[in-house]
Amino acid sequence: MFRKASCRRLLELSTTLLGVTLLAFFLIRLAPGDPVLLLIGERGSDPAQYREMAMRLGLEKPLVAQYLQFVGSALQGDFGVSVVSHQGVIGELLARWPATIELGVSALLIACAVGIPAGVAAAVYRNSVLDYLIMTVSIFGYSIPVFWWGLVLILCFSIGLDLTPVAGRIDILYDVPPATGFMLVDTLMPQVIEDYGLSAFGSALGHLVLPALTMATVPLAVFARTTRSSMLEVLSEDYIRTARAKGLSELRVVWRHAFRNALIPVVTVGGVLFVTTVITGAILTETIFAWPGVGRYIVNSVYARDYPVIQASILLIGVFVILVNGLIEYFYSAINPAIGGRRAG
Repeated sequence: MFRKASCRRLLELSTTLLGVTLLAFFLIRLAPGDPVLLLIGERGSDPAQYREMAMRLGLEKPLVAQYLQFVGSALQGDFGVSVVSHQGVIGELLARWPATIELGVSALLIACAVGIPAGVAAAVYRNSVLDYLIMTVSIFGYSIPVFWWGLVLILCFSIGLDLTPVAGRIDILYDVPPATGFMLVDTLMPQVIEDYGLSAFGSALGHLVLPALTMATVPLAVFARTTRSSMLEVLSEDYIRTARAKGLSELRVVWRHAFRNALIPVVTVGGVLFVTTVITGAILTETIFAWPGVGRYIVNSVYARDYPVIQASILLIGVFVILVNGLIEYFYSAINPAIGGRRAG
């Protein structure tokens, strides 16, 4: 039975990856625009020059041949060379990935630290003023457009109060070697501390605050609403009433008995939010704050019709989503082993 489930899982994984490769290859080619004309210019370009550039980019071949070449190269870890920068795509993506991960994880930590306790409080004090206030704020946070909220934060804290920087990851005064790519980590390296003390770390943290708050708004609201709904369902169970009848403190009943069982749907939402926060949130937020991550890199590549970059980005994002779904299943088993046993069976 376990082998059958593994084969089925492997088949689903292969089918999903095939669909991702088709999406990555054909989606950008359906959009208007010609990368060859963008490179050589629409005015004054002659057919010979156009053919030469198309051959150099591999665009003169039939679409099926181009797709098979893309899949074959991707299986070998070769995602081609950027049309714009003439650098290896995988190297450029890996160089920008830590910035996106750092921003996304920071936003998700803020969302968890605020949203989950807020949801628990709203459930415990159901139909109170606190409950109505938390749910009103969460609805506002979920409905607010990310790009508008980012601009509002810039106007208030950067321009109005002059408390935070507007764009980038760190002030240009600091020369921080990219040891790990994570700026908060790199600014704590011994050599950097010796040169700048903790001022470089403070600059990196200050640059991170507004983008992280912007990205955290929607997942924070979702965490609050999901936690409240899950906690209300668990708090109505018989074993919670039994725990209270035994004389256990309300704090222990809520956090020891109810919260753990209410975490299962929260973990599911957290996995989905991690993907949407890191990917879709990064595209908007990184563009607003000029954050040098994968999201901004993809946007610039779409403008330039940089096929190799867009193809590799979509494919790697698809693999990233699949890995996150696998981690969600693992956390399912860790929180409630019975679920993991039923899934394996």
